[in-house]
Amino acid sequence: MKTAMSLALARIEMLYGMKPDEIHWEMFKNDCMEKEKEQIINFAYEILETSDEHQSGYVSIEEIYNQTYNQKK
Repeated sequence: MKTAMSLALARIEMLYGMKPDEIHWEMFKNDCMEKEKEQIINFAYEILETSDEHQSGYVSIEEIYNQTYNQKK
């Protein structure tokens, strides 16, 4: 599954002919993706902070994020 940010960055890359190996472009993309990841994880923690599974350590929000969004499709 791709996030809205990854789709938007891919679209910009396609429309404006950004080269994937341009260092400034890669730094910008990595920064955007890291900020989006932090926002998703923080939001999930806010929702699940009262969950029994979360409090017992059974659920790892970051692990769920990685399983969902860090797939190459």
